[in-house]
Amino acid sequence: MGDKNPFIMMIQEKWWSRFLQRCRQGRKIHSYVQRSAGAPKSASMIFFYVAKPVGEIAGYADFIERQVGDSDQLWKEFGKESVLETKEKYDEFVGDSPKTSFIRFKNLTEAAEPIPLNNVLLLLGLKRLSRKGFYIDNEIGNKLQTLMEGTCG
Repeated sequence: MGDKNPFIMMIQEKWWSRFLQRCRQGRKIHSYVQRSAGAPKSASMIFFYVAKPVGEIAGYADFIERQVGDSDQLWKEFGKESVLETKEKYDEFVGDSPKTSFIRFKNLTEAAEPIPLNNVLLLLGLKRLSRKGFYIDNEIGNKLQTLMEGTCG
């Protein structure tokens, strides 16, 4: 699996809240920054699993691309899409990581009805979610999206 399938990505509540704030401000394209070459490499959409204490899939977005490369070059090109508001905060976050990933997405949607972790685990037939995220099939992605229909922020 992988090529153009939905991807479930774990995200901390503070980053999720900041992405929603950017969305409410009218920003259309967003970038989630990761140290190293993080997944997804290719996907149709991203579902955001907001980690504890929230513990639910809180929304989704259309995946654009993953850019991996030199931290400074990526900041120059995509930094304005990040929730890390300044170059200083970005440098502090990435530290001395030689490569950085920008996971770019659009059409961020906050779920009208977020899906609790236990329900997601039942649907997927899993005992727990991978911290690095994972691909799901399109049918399950469509079910999740239908269950969550929502709006930007």
